[in-house]
Amino acid sequence: MLLHVIARGKIGRSPEADLVARYRKRLTWPFKLTELPEVGGRAGQPQTPVRTILLDERGKDLSSARLAETLSRWRDDGVRETRFILGAADGHSPEDRAEADLLLAFGSATWPHMLARAMLLEQLYRATSILAGHPYHRAG
Repeated sequence: MLLHVIARGKIGRSPEADLVARYRKRLTWPFKLTELPEVGGRAGQPQTPVRTILLDERGKDLSSARLAETLSRWRDDGVRETRFILGAADGHSPEDRAEADLLLAFGSATWPHMLARAMLLEQLYRATSILAGHPYHRAG
């Protein structure tokens, strides 16, 4: 299953970009990153079955293991792509939130956009490591 991160803004050269690159390199699942302008622009329509996860401060605070279970179930159900969408500073529209398969939060704190992108890549690496039985994730 393709893990497709769609984010507003260019990450450029930064410590966060280094973290994104580090975890992206470690991922063994197919991965794609699409950067959209701060305003306007949308990712193309998927050609295959897709699930959409919006990163949203009002979303569910899932453990890494629960995120792994969700991705595993969708993959096993034939989903070909999961899109993780990081919105602009104003968040997501009510319509986008209503259409999403899952709203995901990284706790109740508000995180800088670029740091949230790095945190997402780490969680994707952690989730896929859990599913592979890799010792990276040591929580029991």
